Amino acid sequence: QVQLVESGGGLVQAGGSLRLSCAAFGRTFSRRAMGWFRQAPGKERDFVAAIRWSGGSTYYADSVRGRFTISRDNANDTVYLQMNSLKPEDTAVYYCAATSAVGVPTRPTRFDYWGQGTQVTVSS
Repeated sequence: QVQLVESGGGLVQAGGSLRLSCAAFGRTFSRRAMGWFRQAPGKERDFVAAIRWSGGSTYYADSVRGRFTISRDNANDTVYLQMNSLKPEDTAVYYCAATSAVGVPTRPTRFDYWGQGTQVTVSS
């Protein structure tokens, strides 16, 4: 069992930065790939970024590549999402997720555990 708690969301102007954190509670965090997803009102939950359990490989949605960076600290059971050059279209609830799947999936259905979400609002 893994419990995930996100933090770091808020209101920021376009062009600004935020860093989201996801604290994990569970014995097998360091062996799980982790992901960030986001969901805007009336839209589906979309993949943002994912990272292999070792941290050696990262994956990004085209819309955020070059602006967002996912990282993890297995010693402290935490995964991060550094978001730079934010745009109004980045506004959404951001969710942290953990998977038991082999490899690094990008579909929400492949992730087993989810946090409660944190709101990110980017004003123009």
